[in-house]
Amino acid sequence: MTSPHPDLPPQAGEGKGKAFGVYVHWPFCLSKCPYCDFNSHVRHAPVDEERFAKAFAREIETTAARAPGREVSSIFLGGGTPSLMQPKTVGAILDAIARHWRVAPDAEVSLEANPTSVEATRFRGYRSAGVNRVSLGVQALDDASLKALGRLHTAREALDAVAIARTAFDRYSFDLIYARPDQTPQMWADELKLAIAEAAEHLSLYQLTIEEGTPFFGLHAAGKLKTPDEAVARALYDVTQEVCARHGLPSYEISNHARPGAECKHNLVYWRGEEYAGIGPGAHGRLDVDGTRHAIATEKRPEAWLMRVEANGHGVVVDDRLNSEERADEFLLMGLRLAEGIDPERYAVLSGRTLDPGRIAILREQGAITVDANGRLRVTKDGFPVLDAVVADLAA
Repeated sequence: MTSPHPDLPPQAGEGKGKAFGVYVHWPFCLSKCPYCDFNSHVRHAPVDEERFAKAFAREIETTAARAPGREVSSIFLGGGTPSLMQPKTVGAILDAIARHWRVAPDAEVSLEANPTSVEATRFRGYRSAGVNRVSLGVQALDDASLKALGRLHTAREALDAVAIARTAFDRYSFDLIYARPDQTPQMWADELKLAIAEAAEHLSLYQLTIEEGTPFFGLHAAGKLKTPDEAVARALYDVTQEVCARHGLPSYEISNHARPGAECKHNLVYWRGEEYAGIGPGAHGRLDVDGTRHAIATEKRPEAWLMRVEANGHGVVVDDRLNSEERADEFLLMGLRLAEGIDPERYAVLSGRTLDPGRIAILREQGAITVDANGRLRVTKDGFPVLDAVVADLAA
């Protein structure tokens, strides 16, 4: 387990002003990947981008009225496939955010993109619109795997798109999926070295999970899709940690690797339990309203969301007040994903109770967690593969 990066900003309440993120969900894709359980939709008729842009602006206005006076430290346009949007649509959304909140001069503005040649031609337009970081859904660097994953690009096309991103943006990242069928640790190590040579500063590396309701779920249940067994999956995870650390991209979160200082600021907002607004169909948010943390979610179906916003000014369908225990559990669940871990004192402030010293002692003895001289609690390299169990034990 690596030490936290010395130049990572401190957590909220530890000497720095609070971060505030805005997440914007563009729900449309050209096709639905067989492993994906995200809120994404395929539309064969052209999407009315102008109408959706107006609805995004309206929901931003309504949300800002509930959470006024915030300074936006990060914006993330996710999906779906935001790179299907015209740059002027992205610009209209960013302008709406800037009208209703103050945007910090050094705000990180990320956009998820597919690495196809068509979408790569828009990169300079996105840069002009205000995007300063792009995250590319590469997913694999060999054509057979890309085809099996239902991706519409080739490995060559993906690397060409990465090269274009490199010229258009100071900061860029891309995603890969591992623990794919028939993948060996040596194959993954070779692919990872190639990825690191192209990635520069940041990689998101996700283990393939079989999610209920996806085509892969049915194939897996029928025995037609075989994923690596537990031992091989663990070996692939260990290769991920070792190769990335050796090449200067240690993990700062369970699935994210970066050179020190290049961590995704927006994702740190989530993992550190900060506030963020969720805008668009199926977006989630966490807002502090009148001193209470609210867990907010919007209507998932794009056209239904659109009609709700046009009628009511927002598409919110869930607005739950989190009690102190729920908020503390969420802080624990998210914060322990980070290499920097958590401050147990912050947990105690949120929950009104301290973590059980006995449980901490047992988990330390088992090698699942460490506690440093300042009392900061971190999950170890051996603890990360069983993170859910560690969190459940501590929260009990």
